Order: sequence, then C-alpha cells, then structure tokens
Amino acid sequence: MSEKDKPFFVGYLAAPDGLRKFLLLACVAVVGIFVATGLLIGSTQDAPPESGFRFDYGRQTVTGVIELTPYPLLRVTEGNDLIKPGKTLMLTSAGKAGVDMRAMGLEGQLAEVSGIILQRGTIDMMQLRGGQQGLKMVGGDPPPMDTEPLGRWKVAGEICDGKCLNGAMRPGRGLAHKACANLCLIGDVPPVFVSTQPIDGSDFMLITGPDGTRLPEAAYDYVGQFVSLEGDLERRGDILVLCMDDTTMELISE
Repeated sequence: MSEKDKPFFVGYLAAPDGLRKFLLLACVAVVGIFVATGLLIGSTQDAPPESGFRFDYGRQTVTGVIELTPYPLLRVTEGNDLIKPGKTLMLTSAGKAGVDMRAMGLEGQLAEVSGIILQRGTIDMMQLRGGQQGLKMVGGDPPPMDTEPLGRWKVAGEICDGKCLNGAMRPGRGLAHKACANLCLIGDVPPVFVSTQPIDGSDFMLITGPDGTRLPEAAYDYVGQFVSLEGDLERRGDILVLCMDDTTMELISE
C-alpha cells in the first residue's frame, strides 16, 4: 500500500474503513481495562458492616449497671434472647441528643433500659424511649463490674458520632458527615473512634477525653477526617474505651 493510500484519521470526518476495526478494538480494550481495574481494587477492600436501626428486633428491655465514662454505658446483667448478659450498650436519645441528664446520679446503680437497638459490626447502641419507660433505677445490689486496662496505644482512624455511625443517618462517616456529626457530639451523643486496623478484635471503640473526661472541643475540628492519636485503652464488658491524649492528635493524609 502506498503512503497516500494508508488510512488516516481526521476528527471531523468519518473514520476510514481501514481504521474502524482498530478503533473498535482499542475502545473495547480500554473499557475492559477500567472495568478489570475497578473489580481488582474493589476485591481488596473489606465490605462495610451492615448498620442501622434493628426494628426487626422490636423494642428491647434489659437490666444492667450504669457506668459514666463520662458517656453513659449499660453493662447488661439481665438480658434476653437477643441481648445477652455481659453485653455493653452505648445509650442515646431520639434526635441528636444523649442521655447524660437522665443517667446522672445512676453511676454504678442497677437500671432498666428500654428502646430500639442500633447495630454496626462489633458495637451496639440503644436509643431509649422517653421518660422513665426508657431509663429507670431498679432495686437490688449491683454486681461488681470489671474494667481491663489494655495499656497505651497509638491509633489511626476517624472520630465519628456513635449514633449516625451505627446507621441512624448515612453515610455516617467522612467529611460529608462532619457537620452532622459535630451537632450530635455537641448534643452528647457518644463519640466513637473507627480504627484502620482491628485492636483487640474490634474496629470500633468509645472515645473520651483525657482521664475519662468529655471529648475536648479541639477534637471537633478533626471529626470525619483521618487522624492519628495516642491514648489509654481499656475494655468494659465487650466494648473498648479509648481515653485520648489530645496533645498527640494529628491530621494525616491517607
């Protein structure tokens, strides 16, 4: 074939007959490469755990010992078929509000709680009913509750509000959720740290300020972003609690 007879592509003209087959194969190959790359990347990622209100469980009522970390927890002592003794539940109210005022004065006391479970992975929360139907002290001597110190850790991950993370709203994580998460945290919803790697078998832990104080306001600027920090870790029942050292918090890139 002479040089003048070779097919030549011109953008504003129809593709020459001699190039159509090549262009079709090239397009199919490029699309195939993108699809294969997407499938390969997706296959290396862990699927996010299912989360949300467990309305299928119905209203749950259990008894346990209230602990203020300072965020209220219930260490279940009398459970049922779905919530076993030994379970530890974070507690919240409807909307963007915690139960701090309702739990005040119940530290170390036996209490009955009733509400709807929110669940994600290894961490559970109960949204309480209103009034005394949701939280009330009961008689009896509370059994002793063990707390297992796990030492000081340096962790990387994301600070979230526990309610939305458990599926009350979506996505519940990331910068897209930062404003909503901060409103929940200001309303005393328990904050949760989502670790990039499992720690003592769990990706999730309740996070507090130093020495079990409330999450420091400075931490709100870091909510929904990838951070590293250090703190003292402990296990309460089946939940981890991280008492952060706010002087070690750093924003890092993924």
